[in-house]
Amino acid sequence: MSAIDKEIMYLKGVGPKRAELFKKLGISTVRDLIYHLPRDYTDFSQITPLSEAQDGEVCAVEVEIVSKSRPAMIRKGMTVFKLLATDNTADLAVTIFNAQFQFDSLKIGEKYILCGKIGGNLLRKEMSSPLILSANSEDKIQPIYPLTAGISQNILRICIKNALSIADSGDVEILPPDILKKTGFMPEVDALRLIHFPRSIDDAAPARRRLAFDELLTLRLGMMGMKERARRETTFSFDKTDISPYLKALPYELTGAQKRAISDCVADMKKPCPMNRLILGDVGSGKTAVAAACCYIAAMNSSQAVMMAPTEILAMQHYESLKSALEPCGISVGLLIGSMKKKQRTEAAEKCASGEYQVIVGTHAVFQEGAEYQKLGLVITDEQHRFGVEQRAKLSAKGKNPHRLVMSATPIPRTLALMIYGELDISLLDELPAGRKKIETYAVTGKLRSRACAFVRKELDTGGQAYIVCPAVEEGTQDIKNVADYAKELADGEFKGYRIGVLHGQMTGQKKDAVMKSFKDHELDILVCTTVVEVGVDVPNATVMVVENADRFGLSQLHQLRGRVGRGKRASYCILITDNATEEVKKRLRILSSTPGGFEISEADLELRGPGDFFGSAQHGLPPLKIADLAADQELIRLAQETAEGLTSRLTEQDCANLRRRVYMLYSGDKLEA
Repeated sequence: MSAIDKEIMYLKGVGPKRAELFKKLGISTVRDLIYHLPRDYTDFSQITPLSEAQDGEVCAVEVEIVSKSRPAMIRKGMTVFKLLATDNTADLAVTIFNAQFQFDSLKIGEKYILCGKIGGNLLRKEMSSPLILSANSEDKIQPIYPLTAGISQNILRICIKNALSIADSGDVEILPPDILKKTGFMPEVDALRLIHFPRSIDDAAPARRRLAFDELLTLRLGMMGMKERARRETTFSFDKTDISPYLKALPYELTGAQKRAISDCVADMKKPCPMNRLILGDVGSGKTAVAAACCYIAAMNSSQAVMMAPTEILAMQHYESLKSALEPCGISVGLLIGSMKKKQRTEAAEKCASGEYQVIVGTHAVFQEGAEYQKLGLVITDEQHRFGVEQRAKLSAKGKNPHRLVMSATPIPRTLALMIYGELDISLLDELPAGRKKIETYAVTGKLRSRACAFVRKELDTGGQAYIVCPAVEEGTQDIKNVADYAKELADGEFKGYRIGVLHGQMTGQKKDAVMKSFKDHELDILVCTTVVEVGVDVPNATVMVVENADRFGLSQLHQLRGRVGRGKRASYCILITDNATEEVKKRLRILSSTPGGFEISEADLELRGPGDFFGSAQHGLPPLKIADLAADQELIRLAQETAEGLTSRLTEQDCANLRRRVYMLYSGDKLEA
């Protein structure tokens, strides 16, 4: 065993008690400690003379301690320590709270570098709770780490120095020599030393770049490995793939993108290994028609297909769509949802088990105990990020390695899609069906809110319906509209006399479905809601989407919200309201107003806001990226993808042993299966 793979308790300066504290930071071995990377740095090298330090400025000053005052307890549990320092251009009054050891270590007559915010007045400058470093220290750039109670920055720095002293290239280097030379990166052990203890802020940049590349490379290789494992599994192939009867029964012509996606699926399902494909399409791009074609093929090959949706009302919508598309072709479509009465559910389950239902649509009920299938050959997951990995695996386990189709209405840049959905083959639906009207989009300030409300009333009075979206449910900052309170405010004011419903994520699934059904059935005129509607039900009668505090949302999220209207024959509108009309906000909202396509918007969103708007935290169960930035590191992503393609066939070779081990540590087992 390598020295850096030993338990952390055996590292100099740790021991059993401190090892328990380190475990709270996810650090169990010396290797874990080495890869516990700084989140920032304090730069003690850029010294500002006290006479030039401005009030409110955060800066580093080099001073000599002149005097120390007696400690004063201002209340129980709060002791204040004061001292006076100078750099001969001005004096500085320093206050330290609850830090007896630090205060005692400061010696009168010695020089220190203090980093903090300058306060005080014209007569004397002040600094409270500064970071302090001896002026003689060679480490002028100090790393700042995520901490836990009982582990200070200083303790962590000392332990990491001890860990790095026993690390060598053979322990950590994952790139074969030829790849290291070709890419021009520094050795990984050097990158680790520099990322922890750079000689200057500029030193950290190439180290960060090297370690970010490693993360992206292992991510890509892990995804490719998952795809390869799926391909090795045998299953039945579908020989009957003529879908002309299905196409003839459709009352509309498919787009070129839909036809290409169906061709991709047909090619996959003819192979002797399971299809593992993602249909990535904008709101309204026709993903369900592609899914229906796949269901048709499954039925023609004497197999069953199951489509799982995240909500009952969305499952009902898919059920109606698949029923109208497939029943004219003689294919039976069934529904299986939790709210069914016991007798209905029992009957539905029996028809699933007997094979009478060739296509089944449902929610979590389709994979729960009691749901069995005669011959499950195709599993379709709509909005897969709404389901956990385990849930998707349970559904696939109902069949013997069935083909898998995943649908998502979150348009994302292809480079990002390859990293996040790397275990899936991807088909893009980048065209909208003919006849879809452009949604007129307007960005206005809060000063025009009354005019916007008047426009909405005009739409309601001519038979339309409206969504009004707010970014928060509970009471929070004053400038964020609260859903429940705002609905009441509207009901008592601008929309008095209109029927208003409320929808938000803290409601139960049953309650959400009931409210959404009321809105769809036009029992409500206005739905005041959070982004819970961004993935949702078609309401052809809804013609206006109003988004309050639009600056709080990403462009991709706003685009998906906008896609909730324009589903019928009437002209539709999206009104974005903000009380924070900065130049940056204006720029972002102008992009949305002038760009109808989701993929173009997603590129802009990635550049402006990063990937957080596409995926929430810990999305898809992927290992978290500690240092790589999926928004800023586009060039590194491309390089990692190219490098991964060339390394897949070499992973069993000796010079790839560390890389193989790193990928295995992150992606071993069934953690990311299904």
